[in-house]
Amino acid sequence: MTDAADPKAELLRLRGSIDNIDAALIFLLAERFRATQQVGQLKAEHEMPASDPGREEQQVARLRALAEQAHLDPEFAEKWFNFVVAEVIRHHTEAAEGR
Repeated sequence: MTDAADPKAELLRLRGSIDNIDAALIFLLAERFRATQQVGQLKAEHEMPASDPGREEQQVARLRALAEQAHLDPEFAEKWFNFVVAEVIRHHTEAAEGR
């Protein structure tokens, strides 16, 4: 009997793949936040605003286009980005207040 003929085995295989992808996403997000923390420190040191609406607008357009290429819902990609950016701005604001 192959995995394709055994739904439980196929489910376990697929869930294992999902678990691996989730782990990779967590490590990538951690790396992203380490980079944005450096940006926040730089902005705080030079009294730059925590948010950059122009940059955010460019990123939304870029990520929506990438999502389309990847056959991912662009609305979802934008929601994800907005969620992450809100957290980044919070970190940048805290960095500026901690100067």
